[in-house]
Amino acid sequence: LILMGYLFTQSNIEYADDFTTVKATTKTVKATGSWIKEKQYEINKENKTFSFYMADENGNEMKVIYEGTIPNNFETATSVVVTGKYREGYFHAKDILTKCPSKYEEESVTSSSL
Repeated sequence: LILMGYLFTQSNIEYADDFTTVKATTKTVKATGSWIKEKQYEINKENKTFSFYMADENGNEMKVIYEGTIPNNFETATSVVVTGKYREGYFHAKDILTKCPSKYEEESVTSSSL
């Protein structure tokens, strides 16, 4: 019964790399984008929230609020995947995944620049 509930929850998640879609649905969304480093992130220790701005592949922006701590590798992430719902002008994330640059990509850039 628990497994069925988990599978049902997972099947109700939409995947989006366009924030226009994210803002138009009331469903739980897994959205992919990148952190806008020019806009500072905020850590609110009192509310235990972490917020930041991210952009999709078309440059559309949205503010993300996450109830939790900042991921350890957030500042070096090349992309961010957030799961949650867009409401009240913000994306309320219940999960954040970050993708960091590969050490192999770094090595190839270094060796090709020689």
